[in-house]
Amino acid sequence: MTNDLPRHVAIIMDGNGRWAQARGLPRVAGHRAGVRNVREIVKTAIELGIPVLTLYAFSQENWKRPPSEVSVLMQLLDMFLDKEIRNLQKQGIRLRTIGRIEALPVPILEKLRRAADETATNRKLILNIALNYGARTEILDAVNKIVSEAVGARHAVPLNGGLTEEVFSKYLYTSGLPDPDLLIRTSGEMRLSNFLLWQLSYAEIYITKKYWPDFRKADFLKALADYRGRERRFGDVHA
Repeated sequence: MTNDLPRHVAIIMDGNGRWAQARGLPRVAGHRAGVRNVREIVKTAIELGIPVLTLYAFSQENWKRPPSEVSVLMQLLDMFLDKEIRNLQKQGIRLRTIGRIEALPVPILEKLRRAADETATNRKLILNIALNYGARTEILDAVNKIVSEAVGARHAVPLNGGLTEEVFSKYLYTSGLPDPDLLIRTSGEMRLSNFLLWQLSYAEIYITKKYWPDFRKADFLKALADYRGRERRFGDVHA
């Protein structure tokens, strides 16, 4: 049993569309409700002193959704950045992004970079937003960078038998951050959906059937209590 809170919580925020459809609303209404819910979970993480929170906001596969839905998602992200940059500063939140964000619309990309710069010295919480993210792509990007540097003779370590997990992790989007201790997935789906495949190797997984817009502070606390009640062995035998 661990009595400690996780240093890093990752969340797959799933079920926005189904939440809306269950209420006879358009899918975009679920995405709007989901954005509002982010504020409550982020605030709770700060109150509890959790250092890192990573939210899976937009996957590479999400581009396959109807163009109208993708457009709304981009609009919501744009509005979130407009409204929240000042709040991020007030709350001491450092904003980071993981994923191939260069494929996002230019105005959003510029706002993301500005928010990252303006919050770079904040220390209460590191908030990672996964945008245009895919774990397999992340791993391939890391490998390609290692090979490129080795061929360029800037680093001989990777191709001289010195490529370790620690070295490899430095080339991932999450470089410098602890791996997630806890993964929360809403909506009851039991899959990783190409999310943090390397980093989640030893994470505890918590699945709730609640859709993301219904996942509130009490549900977050329940997930954390469940985590603290587990024995983390990391492949070892029972103590």
